[in-house]
Amino acid sequence: MRKKILVTGGAGFIGSHLCEKLLQQGNDVVCMDNLFTGQKDNIRHLMDNPYFEFIRQDVLEDVYVECDQIYNLACPASPIHYQYDPIKTGKTSVIGALHTLGLAKRCHARILQASTSEIYGDPEIHPQPETYRGCVNPIGVRSCYDEGKRMAETLFFDYHRQHLVDIKVIRIFNTYGPRMRSDDGRVVSNFIVQALKNENITIYGDGKQTRSFCYVDDLIDGMIRMMNSREDFTGPVNIGNPGEFTMLELAELVIRLTESNSKITYMPLPQDDPTQRKPNIDLAEKELAWKPNIGLEEGLVKTIDYFRTIIV
Repeated sequence: MRKKILVTGGAGFIGSHLCEKLLQQGNDVVCMDNLFTGQKDNIRHLMDNPYFEFIRQDVLEDVYVECDQIYNLACPASPIHYQYDPIKTGKTSVIGALHTLGLAKRCHARILQASTSEIYGDPEIHPQPETYRGCVNPIGVRSCYDEGKRMAETLFFDYHRQHLVDIKVIRIFNTYGPRMRSDDGRVVSNFIVQALKNENITIYGDGKQTRSFCYVDDLIDGMIRMMNSREDFTGPVNIGNPGEFTMLELAELVIRLTESNSKITYMPLPQDDPTQRKPNIDLAEKELAWKPNIGLEEGLVKTIDYFRTIIV
């Protein structure tokens, strides 16, 4: 049956892929975005679809859309963007959660919160299971995002307990793929852009810190599976690729795949930057029958091909 689905942050990197997939599955999709980090180009190919609607609106404003499901993705997700206006970042997570939860309550809609691995902070447990409560600096430069997302999770579970709102919560680990912004400051896009321009590739710290990288198609599959999972499974659940790579390994792989002449340079590590990040996805495998299928090299080739088309 065709559902009407609201995607906040739907013109962003992940949101646009989600809108595209939901349309392919035969749904009506309402994409809401204030275009602070989202881009119309990400959804331009969807505009002629009669079952797609774009609303330019900030999630800090009251949301009035009749819908069956809500995916709440609204929030800048890269450090450069969420630290640009940290107060607004915190408000987007908290007030945005309140507005979308209020809508879900009124419409009796199921709502999914796109939370983040950043709620684990600089983890003391590796890999990170959903039961780990995190090690987050509440007053650091990243706190606007980390603590905002933690508070959003709190609100989701309070609405579930107090108002019986039908919630789902996922924690997204590093994701990459086509439609990433070239200026978002994330490591994959940074390295690819620098390599394609034959500029020095900048590694922060000694290059031994690790990340796990999930290709966007795998993430979208996990998100949709979670949204449509059994009612009594609320999460939170980790969605990410447990393959773990050092920054140096990533830089060397990007140089090889782009056939770049770039050299590697080192800069100081930013404040509160985690030294390790890797999801435990046992819960996703058990409850959603989900695991990623696209390896890092395959995903990077697709992402590099995209960046070749947008870098002059």
